[in-house]
Order: sequence, then C-alpha cells, then structure tokens
Amino acid sequence: MECMLIDADPSRAAVDAQPILLRGGRIVDGTGAPARRGDVLIRDGRIARIAPSTSRIERDVKVIDADGLIVAPGFIDLHSHADFTIEDEAEARGQLAQGVTSIVTGNCGLSPFPLVDLAALQEWTAFLGGEPSWQWRDTAGFVERVTASLPAVNVLPLVGHIPVRVAVMGGEQRDPRAAELLLMRELVTTAMQQGAWGFSTGLIYAPGSFASSKEVGALVSAAADAGALYATHMRDETAGLLDALEEAIAAIEESAPGARLQISHIKAMGPANHGLVPQALERIDAARAEGLDIAADGYPYTASGTTLASRLPSWALDGGLDDLCGRLEHAETRERIRTGLVERFEKGDFDPAGIVLNKLTEGRFTSARGQSLTQLARTLGTSPADAALTVLAEHRGIVGIINHAMSEADVRAAIGHPLVAIASDGGSLEPGGEGATHPRAFGTFPRVFAKYVREEGTLSLAEAVRKCTSLPASRLGLRDRGVLKEGAIADVVAFDPDGIRDRADYANPRQLATGVQTVLVAGRPAWMHGAATGLRSGRALRRGSSAVAL
Repeated sequence: MECMLIDADPSRAAVDAQPILLRGGRIVDGTGAPARRGDVLIRDGRIARIAPSTSRIERDVKVIDADGLIVAPGFIDLHSHADFTIEDEAEARGQLAQGVTSIVTGNCGLSPFPLVDLAALQEWTAFLGGEPSWQWRDTAGFVERVTASLPAVNVLPLVGHIPVRVAVMGGEQRDPRAAELLLMRELVTTAMQQGAWGFSTGLIYAPGSFASSKEVGALVSAAADAGALYATHMRDETAGLLDALEEAIAAIEESAPGARLQISHIKAMGPANHGLVPQALERIDAARAEGLDIAADGYPYTASGTTLASRLPSWALDGGLDDLCGRLEHAETRERIRTGLVERFEKGDFDPAGIVLNKLTEGRFTSARGQSLTQLARTLGTSPADAALTVLAEHRGIVGIINHAMSEADVRAAIGHPLVAIASDGGSLEPGGEGATHPRAFGTFPRVFAKYVREEGTLSLAEAVRKCTSLPASRLGLRDRGVLKEGAIADVVAFDPDGIRDRADYANPRQLATGVQTVLVAGRPAWMHGAATGLRSGRALRRGSSAVAL
C-alpha cells in the first residue's frame, strides 16, 4: 500500500516549510484507544488539528494520502546504544524504516560521558562498536555535538554509571571512599542539570559490576532528586533474576523514594532459568500496587547481544582488559577463571552452543565470526570454556557475542505485559554501516506488529502502538511526544498494518524493514515512499529544555 504525496499547491517548493495534511488514515493515537478514521493537520512542526476526514483542503497544504494506513505517533525507542554510532550514522535509515523518531541512549550504565580518562572509557565501551568523535566532556557537550551532526531522529541521553565510576575510580574493584562517592554523586547531579533524562546502570558489566547496592542507591538518589528516571540492566538475568529485581526495587524504595525505575530488556537467560520472566512480572505488578513507580521494556527476540567478557567471573576484569589478558597468561589464574565459566555452563545459565561470536577486533579468530563456542571448541580440539578464554586472550578481551539463551514463552510474556514498553537494545543505525550487529537494531518495532499483532494476536494494534509511543514517553516524562494530540510536536508515522514486517535476521542483520510509508520528525518528512528524504530534523533533546513541555 503506497502513501501518495499530493501537492495541494504545486507552486510551493519548500516541502518542509509547508503545512502537511495526513488524510484519510486510521488514527491510532498512542493512548491505547482503538483506531478511528480521520485527518491530521500539521503546521509549524506541531499537530494543529485532528478531525474526521473532509474533502476541504486548505490551499497551502501539502496532502499525504494515508488511506489504508495507520497514522500513529513516531515510535520512541526507550533503550538504545546509538550514542556510540549516531555521529557517523546520523541518517538513521534503520530507525526511520521502523517508524522510530526518538531514541534513548546511555543505557546499561554505558554512556560516552562524563569523559575524564578517554583511553579508559574507550576500553570499557569498545565492545559496543562505533567510533565516536569524543569531542565532549559532559552531557552538554554531547548534546551539542550530536545536534551538530544533524541526526534524522531525536536523541535523548541518559548518563551511565560506568563512565561516572571510571572518571572517579578507574577500573578498580573496590568500594568508593566517602569523598569518591560524593564526587560520583556530583557528576550524576551535573548530568541531570545539563539535561540528561536519567541515570542507568549495567550491573553485569565491569566496572559497574563492582558496585555495591549502597553505591548504586546513592547515585540513584542523585538522579531521583532531579525527578529523572533510573534504568537498570540488573545484576543477574539468570538464576539470580528475582534477587536482582529485589535489589533494583530496593534502590528506589529505600535509597530514593519516589524515583522511577525502569527494568531494562527484561528476560531470563539460560535454559535452566526459562519461566522466570512471568514471576518477575508478577513482582513488578506487586511493587506497582504498593505505590512504586516501576516498569520494564523488552525486545522481540530470543537472543541477546553483549560481550563475551560479561560471562566471566567479575573479579577477572578488575583493573581493565589489559589486566584480564595478563590473568589469562598466568596458568593458575586462568584456571580459576575457566572454573568459574564452566560452573555457569553447568548450572544452565549459559549454553556454549548458543553463544555465537559476532564482533571481534582484527586477529586470529576474526574468521570465526558466526561460530558458536561449541563449534569453535570442536575446531580447536578443546572445551568451550577454553575456547572462550583463548578468543578473549587473542582479541584483547573485546569480543561481542549473540547469545541464544531465552525462551519464546518468556519473550511473549514480556511483550504482552501492559507495563513493558518495546525497545530495541540496538546501536547500529545504517544498513551500510560497519561491523556485525544484532537484527533487533533494524527489526524490533516492525517485528512486534508482524509477529505479535498480525500473526499471533498477542497484542491488539492499539496496544502495540501504545507500547511504542505513550508508554516510553511516560517513563521519561516526555509530554509533547508519544501521543497524537493537538499541540504535540509532529513526530508521526504512517504504516501499512498488513505490510509492516522485519527483514533483518542473524545472518543478514542490516536489512531495512518494510511497510513504513511516511515518517515525519518535527513535522518535516524524513521518510517517504519507503526511503529517506534527506531532511534530517532530529536533535539531541535536553530534559527540561524548550524542546519538551514538562
């Protein structure tokens, strides 16, 4: 179904300067209300009128024929790592093709600021890929630099725990001294004052994993004092999932009363732990009933994407990747690391047959990309644990993986839960970009509509749109996007409900989705007829700025 562009006044050459009328579509406004047929008039970058379809067209208006299409708010990706790629991939065609108009970065405790020790922060974030310019020191500098890159989509940054900790303590595995903890709180507070939308932790990633609950609580309270969100990749997503959830809840219940808690990409990893997601969702419901502001997000895949080093015992990464490589050269220490990894395999937390090498620096095993640890071990004539340590040693600890470790039943439970927003956990933005990636970066949102709405009926269309729009907006406190209403900023998508689908898979992850016909960012056409227009109207948004109505 093609979205036709009709010139009501062909003499107007500046397409982006004209008012736009999305005419005759089925409006799904993002609130969860069912579709209704109508027109959406956009003027000066905002929604000027929503009304039943009419034949009357103002002379200066450019009309987009949306007959047969769903007209909805632009999708908001609540969990992205595109802060490391946005400068080089600012066209963001992978996101526009999905209907995404805003991405939230700085998740899992990983943001590219505050920047004090460049080499150290590059080391801890290298597995994410991308080549940031690093031309900033803080939130304000990052916002300025990203906006200058003219992104096609909006970027809403969180500040991550890991760069805050690295700035003050380096990569040491210890508790902060009182003065150090105070300085970390000041860095978080400064980020909030400069417009960060919240604070995130990644408690499986060193050196964030070295933090105690007390340290986390103190930093969460600094964000909460500013009314900002706390998003966490919890300390354990395997057998200790429920205990990790309790730790996250305690951070807002005891350390930061009144804080908003977002459980990132809720899941249960490892065959021994399948079935824990419904229990975690029940606990979230109970906490919500107790008055806590808690919700979650998730993506529609049974494989995660992360770093192989995160599967090791945390102590093995004390001091950084160079120290890890030194430990792997020491026979006794290497055996201790190996024993810890084997224990996780034997417990069923991770299956080496499901851990597939994905991103590797140039080196001995670059050609092994796409092989599982089990396959590589067979080639090397060794065990999967030994294969893992050998690859890490040969590639300086920088080894990205795709980990096939979740059950479809758990994914479906998360996707279907009313408090779980849709989020990609992706970082790649361009189909022609460099390096391996996970298909979620290019397929998350269309996959929800194709698989869980159209094929399986897990979600209604209106509920799926709500999970992609007003639900993530509400978690951020973003009030002028996420719902189609008069006066809202005109981030809008029009898509074919029968044709929207993901094409990206694990073998070919950089495939653009299909079915999204039109995407407007701040009222300007960024995507038309299934292709980018070249009009890049996104910007890095600061919390509390004039870009948002808070």
